[in-house]
Amino acid sequence: MNRLRFLGGISAVLLLAVVVVSGVATAGPPPAYFVDQSKLPFDALPNTTTARYFGVHGGAGYRIEVPANWNGELVLYAHGFRGTGLELTITNPRIRQLLVTHGYAWAASSYSKNGYDVKQGVKDTHALGELFNGLVGNPTRTYITGHSMGGHITGVAIEQYPSAYVGALPMCGVMGDNELFDYYLDFNLVAEALAGVPAQFPFPANYQAAVVPGVKAALAASYPSGLNAQGLKLFGVTQNISGGPRPAFATSFFVWGNFLFTVGVTGNGDLGVAPGNVQDNSTTVYQIDSDPALSTDEIVLNANVLRVTQDPQGRHPDGLSNIPPILANFGIPVVTIHTIGDLFVPLSMEQIYARRAATQGTSNLLVQRAIRDHNHCGFAVAEEEAAFADLVNWVNNAVKPAGDDILTPAIVADLKFGCKFSVPGHAGFPAC
Repeated sequence: MNRLRFLGGISAVLLLAVVVVSGVATAGPPPAYFVDQSKLPFDALPNTTTARYFGVHGGAGYRIEVPANWNGELVLYAHGFRGTGLELTITNPRIRQLLVTHGYAWAASSYSKNGYDVKQGVKDTHALGELFNGLVGNPTRTYITGHSMGGHITGVAIEQYPSAYVGALPMCGVMGDNELFDYYLDFNLVAEALAGVPAQFPFPANYQAAVVPGVKAALAASYPSGLNAQGLKLFGVTQNISGGPRPAFATSFFVWGNFLFTVGVTGNGDLGVAPGNVQDNSTTVYQIDSDPALSTDEIVLNANVLRVTQDPQGRHPDGLSNIPPILANFGIPVVTIHTIGDLFVPLSMEQIYARRAATQGTSNLLVQRAIRDHNHCGFAVAEEEAAFADLVNWVNNAVKPAGDDILTPAIVADLKFGCKFSVPGHAGFPAC
């Protein structure tokens, strides 16, 4: 099956329980977020018997599904970034089939706001867990999982509510919090410097139309292919800031090279959730190659890149404010999975998380897995299911699952990196 694309199975009688908990469908101005309640009902999967609950709670839509043979355990699912539209929507977990056929209940929130509002996602997902207690009953164990921004939400939630969850599965997560937005800044400012184009921050409103075409033309004959000497330097810097040399990176750059000019380049750097700019490259040292010693080209590049400093109020070191940080200070088993060719939320996010865990002394509770795909969250369902099953076994039986070493450069650069946990069928990678 070609998986190069883009993207945040019990008995015969149907048991259907629909409960709509009172609550406003709008979160109030401004802006007037809303839930279309006609979209909340959902059907049971074929050959399953489940009770399904849906409604609006605290301005957020929700879905809950409880199998007839409920094992007493709950999985909370946090969805990814929804853009900045006003309609609030819900995504069912991709591992839903595994969950309901193995007796797990699950619950998912729309959140009461859109945008990159991790704080609200954490609060609304946790509140849904508490609502579950009243609608269904107190679970014996609660797990939490999510994709992309939902991975960020997962990472923050297990630190803010340390006794609420027994295991976590962040997938393709923004585990480096603010550093994702520094990465977008890095790419664009480095590209401008290499192209010899004067840079501005905040980026001008006409950046896409008036600036980017000239930058691309200065870097390649037909960007992102046909890179010239300056374009190859951007290729090298992008490889290093996104996780280091790794298999099939040339394909990754081709897939994402245009897209990276479109993210992190609007507004004043506050991302709509902070009182000031959160992006910063004031102390970043850019490297084109793998040699830590700075070459002449690297010295010139670092001298020419525009430097941006975050506003004092832009970031907070802890807590639920602005873009909440992930400290990797957790006390439960955590399994993460990440695609190695994703340049939207790159592998470097997992490396940051791993280094923070080492600093916190929590590395023994963290297992990370690399998946050979170029898409953001481009997992096969089987890969997600295997990670969840291994997390559960770890929680229940104290059997720590295997993972990948994502911090040793030689291992990450090996042509077989990611083979251990990837199923066949991911396009753009040699077969394992």
